[in-house]
Amino acid sequence: MKRESPPTDNRRLSVALDRFLSSPPAGTPAEVIDTLREALDIGPVPLPPQVFLQTVEQSPVAISITDPRANIIYANPAFERVTGYSADEVIGMNESILSNRATPRDVYDALWTSLMSLQAWSGTLVNRRKDGTPYLAELTIAPVVDRSGHIDYFVGIHRDVTELHRLELRVHNQKALIESVVDAAPMAIALLATDGSVVRVNEAYKRLLGDMHGLEPALKLLAAVPDFTPETLARQAAQRTGFTDVAVEYDPGQGGAPRWFSCSGTWVGELDLQVDSYFETRTEQFLLFVATEITELKRQQEQTRMNAVRALMAERQLAQGIRETLSGALFKLQGPINVATAAAAMLERRGEEFASVRALLNELRSTGEEALETLRAAQPAEQPEPRIPVSINQIIRDVLSISTERLLANGILVDWHPTPVLPRVLGAEQPLRTLFRQLIDNAIDAMAEPDARGSELTITTTSRGDAVEVLIDDSGPGVAPELRLRVFDPFFSAWHASGGHVGMGLVLAQDAAARHGGSIEFDPGFQSGCRVRVSLPLGQE
Repeated sequence: MKRESPPTDNRRLSVALDRFLSSPPAGTPAEVIDTLREALDIGPVPLPPQVFLQTVEQSPVAISITDPRANIIYANPAFERVTGYSADEVIGMNESILSNRATPRDVYDALWTSLMSLQAWSGTLVNRRKDGTPYLAELTIAPVVDRSGHIDYFVGIHRDVTELHRLELRVHNQKALIESVVDAAPMAIALLATDGSVVRVNEAYKRLLGDMHGLEPALKLLAAVPDFTPETLARQAAQRTGFTDVAVEYDPGQGGAPRWFSCSGTWVGELDLQVDSYFETRTEQFLLFVATEITELKRQQEQTRMNAVRALMAERQLAQGIRETLSGALFKLQGPINVATAAAAMLERRGEEFASVRALLNELRSTGEEALETLRAAQPAEQPEPRIPVSINQIIRDVLSISTERLLANGILVDWHPTPVLPRVLGAEQPLRTLFRQLIDNAIDAMAEPDARGSELTITTTSRGDAVEVLIDDSGPGVAPELRLRVFDPFFSAWHASGGHVGMGLVLAQDAAARHGGSIEFDPGFQSGCRVRVSLPLGQE
């Protein structure tokens, strides 16, 4: 049956709405006024009261009008649907029949203070339906005053926002749960925008940020991921190219132990919040960067690896010592053979007078050459090694670890300044270890000389364009200008304090550098001892 409203309702509703819209109270939300104006289609021609009533009756929001004491004098059908009360049941009743004890008293105090100041009030109350079930009411109440400023009516507009509130709480709880899980995660997690800025991090990341003294961990570690740098994030986002379990080394220097992280990056999208993307979904890409510290695992692996490296280097050093000894013997034997060959040739020009002597010299030369061939055949062959991307920082750490006993025995203080994230060099590990082992041994020998300035060894690694540069500074006596080229000659040695050297150390180091397309040179401007500059190109994989 169609609901009929008495003429008194029509008049009261018309008067109340007309006064309300002609002079809205201060604080009335603009959207409420606009909604009523549009619903009533108010224009230059006044509408009949019946049109007002029909419009409000069919409004989808709950509307009620009360007298100054909050006694209900009108309620529309939407009010009936929301509250469960019929209009006949609430007319003459106070709005307090909808109150629920869950709403704090100070909320009602603020409501009435605002209304008595002739200002509208908007807020949320916990109301109670006729069947006793609570619901959240998003409510706007405005006073309707006469020309003298006295309150004649109150207009209340409210809607049930229970489900919306429940959804908001569910989203909030899920967000809080996810944030708690992420913050409790032992790995460092960061969300990066395509411009390289860090949007969000977890607690483990903040601790890592402190450990790196303000350096951004994500950008620092990301720079060591192959083909993935902060500058290429936008392109990688378009291609949605990620990476998984990439081991990255971070060397803090200044005596700090190196740390290792297993890094992964996955692209995630966030829906665009702009209004114009409502019908056309757009997403903004972010890189979810995860770094799990694997330093302890690497330390165990490193210990196993170093034992193998020591054994391999000891074996190679033994083979190298044999090669050096045999090379020295070959060099010494070659001299008399050359003399015998020259003497035999000279006697041959004098005819048969010295035929017997010439025959003896030829026999000596033949026997000597056979001995040389025997010695050459006895030299241990060098085993070829494949070229792989090599960390120069790691190579130098290996050599320092192997040389620790000798460094301590000579009381040498090592000052190690590695670049934390250094590009890798395409090379063979063992020849590179030999290179730096010979240079560090040479520095130790220099600081054992009587005229050494001190016992400090400083090693610095830096990246120079397409090459890695290593500076090895010792506080020894330095190298005289006239000897800077001769020290690379085979079997040349200028040491006074220690013997047992055949003068092949720098020769082997220079040979290893040359095989990698690099160079070794002494810095003539270094005045505090000796500085050796090693430059190694990165190469191409």
